[in-house]
Amino acid sequence: MARNGRIGTNRRTIMNSVLLTSMLMSLVSTSLAYRPGDIVPMSKMGQYHSSRTVWHDMIGRHCPIFAVNREALIPIPKPIGYTGADPSFQVGKEKFFIPWLFVINRKSSEVPMIDVHLRYSGSDLLGVTGKVVDMPHRYVEIHPDIHKQFWDPQHWPKHVLVRYTWEEQSEIDVASGFYVLFGSGLLMTFILSIYILQSSRDKFARLLQKAVCLPGEWQRLNDELYEVSKHHLYVQVQQR
Repeated sequence: MARNGRIGTNRRTIMNSVLLTSMLMSLVSTSLAYRPGDIVPMSKMGQYHSSRTVWHDMIGRHCPIFAVNREALIPIPKPIGYTGADPSFQVGKEKFFIPWLFVINRKSSEVPMIDVHLRYSGSDLLGVTGKVVDMPHRYVEIHPDIHKQFWDPQHWPKHVLVRYTWEEQSEIDVASGFYVLFGSGLLMTFILSIYILQSSRDKFARLLQKAVCLPGEWQRLNDELYEVSKHHLYVQVQQR
């Protein structure tokens, strides 16, 4: 009973004393092109009880693998000898940052898991996002010590499961390409129509004159047909 009370007190102490425990990850996309299976360099910074670590380069087995969905168990060491002052960062063009992720001081008693979503196209890394979710129970069942060690304030380093999920984005925007081709086709059709109308203007004018006759022209044609038919009748009578 006393032991259970001590464990509950320790847990409340860690929840109350910890301002936040978070991890800021920086994925560095180098100028060299990636190939499937290449290790994507990654560094992390941890914060615990107003103390922060410096940037640490992560070893290869903890880093994401380009275009490969995987999971890794990342240790978070206890910060020692650092103040809680907010640092300033100089961000290069090849770096993608994930904001601070609250790992311990959450409104959940479940063991946290970091879900990292990476977007790529061809051999280029386009962007990275991350969020903290509850670890699925199947992971806790496989590793039952994770729950106990994570909530133990005396146990360091803390281990957090990170799930890397990759999403491939097409280099060609099919919808935009269709609209461009459709618009180009309409423009070419309009230009060709104007060219044909200008080059055949005289022919169209003569055709319209023949197809549409004025009332006087119709009367003249009727008189000519009447004279021809009357002459033809007169010749037939004489022959008889």
